[in-house]
Amino acid sequence: MTAPTIQRARTPLAFDDRPVAKRVGLVVLATDHTTEPDFRRMVASDEIAIYTARIAYANPTTPENLRRMQPRLADGAALILPEESLDAICYSCTSASVVIGDDVVEAAIRQAKPDVPVVTPPLAAVQALKAFGARRISVLTPYTVETSTPLTGYFAAHGIEVANLACFGLEDDRVMARVTPQSIVAAAVEATAPDADALFISCTALRAAGVAAQIEDAIGRPVVTSNLATAWACLRHCGMVEARPELGRLMTLPGPDGRAA
Repeated sequence: MTAPTIQRARTPLAFDDRPVAKRVGLVVLATDHTTEPDFRRMVASDEIAIYTARIAYANPTTPENLRRMQPRLADGAALILPEESLDAICYSCTSASVVIGDDVVEAAIRQAKPDVPVVTPPLAAVQALKAFGARRISVLTPYTVETSTPLTGYFAAHGIEVANLACFGLEDDRVMARVTPQSIVAAAVEATAPDADALFISCTALRAAGVAAQIEDAIGRPVVTSNLATAWACLRHCGMVEARPELGRLMTLPGPDGRAA
């Protein structure tokens, strides 16, 4: 058989600045089942690509285990498109961001990705709740009491009063991801205090973002979930301001930087 002729193509090539116009990075737990599907559904599009790095994590979900992720954050962020810029990067763990601290998370990630907006679920939730004008909220978590308790102090430090907090008492984020959406709806309705301005559902593992609009219909108040808040923040950082009420009231509001939907 005669070998084929191989030659370099002569056609002049044109290059785009980027393969996709906007880039969002995700740093997620090795055990995470939910963040990537939620971001594919709410954030990804022909204009926005999602790039993910996973970092080591071992259950149970306790404050001590959550803090152990801190040294891994910079290395995880560095694996996302090395030496290329992003439009936003999200560390997708609510409880860890609370116990480690948003500022510490941001500093760690910016070792690898300087000058990129860093999104954490609890801070995005605070921004979302304040966008609604909420001052007193109900909170629902899948965690144990020990892991849930720091949330009350976190919100208080940001000027938001927690009227009540309900938790499922689960210790494994892989189990949290298996809680059915309709169970979340029922628990959310039960957890909402009559005098609460809004409901926050914590945990990036819970499949709560997909039923946020359904819960809002049931309780007649805004609902903010961890993944809904981070998706909203990342979209707005990318300049995407289209209102998408089917995802919940939050997706009709201006972003953290005040850009209108």
